[in-house]
Amino acid sequence: MDTNTQFSGLWAVILGGSGGFGFASVEKLVRHGMNIAVLYRETSVGEKPLLEKFSKMAAENGVTILPFNVNALTAEGRASVIQKLTAENGIAKHGVKLLLHSIARGNLKPLAGNDVLTTDDIQFTTYAMSNSLLDWTRDILDADLFHEDARVIGLTSEGAHKYWEGYAAVSLAKSSLESLAKYMAVEFAPMGLKTNIIQAGITPTASLKMIPGSEKLIAIGNERNPMGRITQPGDVANVIYLLCTGEAFWINGALIHVDGGEHCR
Repeated sequence: MDTNTQFSGLWAVILGGSGGFGFASVEKLVRHGMNIAVLYRETSVGEKPLLEKFSKMAAENGVTILPFNVNALTAEGRASVIQKLTAENGIAKHGVKLLLHSIARGNLKPLAGNDVLTTDDIQFTTYAMSNSLLDWTRDILDADLFHEDARVIGLTSEGAHKYWEGYAAVSLAKSSLESLAKYMAVEFAPMGLKTNIIQAGITPTASLKMIPGSEKLIAIGNERNPMGRITQPGDVANVIYLLCTGEAFWINGALIHVDGGEHCR
């Protein structure tokens, strides 16, 4: 099959697509003919080069990329995007093959000491990086946009299972996301959705670099990874692509390690 037409007529909705795993997934999927609705938060200065990149990718691959600089964490933001997607020249019914949740927003505070993590911080982080996936899934279902064999993918990290400095709120959110995905995998399966979680290895994204001690995490990752290097966003985007293929039909409710074997050590 021609890679440029593999997903012709189908769409991905990518939440958090201006950098890291989300942007790498845009780059990968458009090469296989998938149209993209990409959500992000950027300043006007930061958005201009991003829009130029999206425009170039769309033209080179003969696809449509619809950019949305909106708050994906509000009901109003979701409604405005879905309304535009269902309007003329938007996504056709049953056209959404993939919903990718790549939102990285939250609080990086300690539990004790100065400027500690609050309950509100935890609630915000958990909604941003976990529960919002459920709201988006329900709203896309209600709008009758999902393909009959669709994929819902979230992203977690090893920090959900072990201590990383300043990562408590995100760890709680990622743990919540992993549990949520199990229930979504069962309860949304009759609607044709396959819900899976990817646990990427240590990856030098902008989000990782905000974590206290990230330089140490990167150094340890390079030493620990049996492949001799840390994970790159493109490694994860490749697996997101694979999960969208027909051959991945039977993968549902899985936590997939995409880390070159880093988790084995």
